Amino acid sequence: MIAILHNIRSNHNVGSIFRTADAAGIEKIYLCGITPAPVDRFGRDNKALTKVALGGNEYVDWEYTKSTTKLLDTLKKDKYTILAIEQSKNSKSLYDIKLTKPQRQKTAIIMGNEVKGLPSSILNRANKIIEIPMHGKKESLNVSVAFGIAVFELLQKNT
Repeated sequence: MIAILHNIRSNHNVGSIFRTADAAGIEKIYLCGITPAPVDRFGRDNKALTKVALGGNEYVDWEYTKSTTKLLDTLKKDKYTILAIEQSKNSKSLYDIKLTKPQRQKTAIIMGNEVKGLPSSILNRANKIIEIPMHGKKESLNVSVAFGIAVFELLQKNT
């Protein structure tokens, strides 16, 4: 499984996702758009991100790419199943998702911006749109928390 982070603003959220990705055995993280990276364009460590990642950024392969839609088009050509984590009228509950063996072998999970989520240009490219059911008054979770829940649920039920 690989992860794609689209326009996530917070160093803390990205660092937390790196840490969780390492724990879950994620192969690679693609950092897209404005998503911060473990090192800046000058090769300096992003201390705020790496502090939260607690070394996860050293164990999970990562790559920056400006265009999320171009990345998704490439991954789809390579037979990846794209799972968008987002609340929408077309989303299905995380707990109802089943993946076939070929889908499990090449799965990309995409997380969106903390405020705006994922735009339609990305949702339209996803094979499945998945949401985590909410039971309280709040309508959403922190993006790094949602990532952890989604990744471990998909790994656990689809192994």
